[in-house]
Amino acid sequence: MIEQDTVKLLRECDAGVKMGISSIGDVLDYIQADSLKTKLENCKTEHEKLETQIKQSLNRYNDSGKEPNPMAKSMSWVKTNMKLAMDESDATVADLMTDGCNMGVKSLNKYLNQYKAADENSKDIAKRLINLEEKLVIDIRSSL
Repeated sequence: MIEQDTVKLLRECDAGVKMGISSIGDVLDYIQADSLKTKLENCKTEHEKLETQIKQSLNRYNDSGKEPNPMAKSMSWVKTNMKLAMDESDATVADLMTDGCNMGVKSLNKYLNQYKAADENSKDIAKRLINLEEKLVIDIRSSL
């Protein structure tokens, strides 16, 4: 049970971190304020570091991870592009990123509760990813 929950939690973290990296990449070219761009680039770098740790953990279980849900990824891309087509402001970017982070935090907390038997390392990774998302929301509030 421990190994099964561990792998499942790591897969969800893998999908979540990939979604975060992709979402940040989708908006970087629209940002005008250097401070907002720096915050998002730093967050993306931290996501990439976590992605490496997740891959290493999954490799120990001979698991290749999980891609984000294609429908969720497509809907996110459409929403991002539609909103930015109407308003290419930093406030729009901050709004989109806040929504994405909040969805990520909600999902990851759900998976932490669902996979209670996961090992402490995978739980720690999930908590660090949650904290990263929560911190970004706080950091970009001034851009809303």
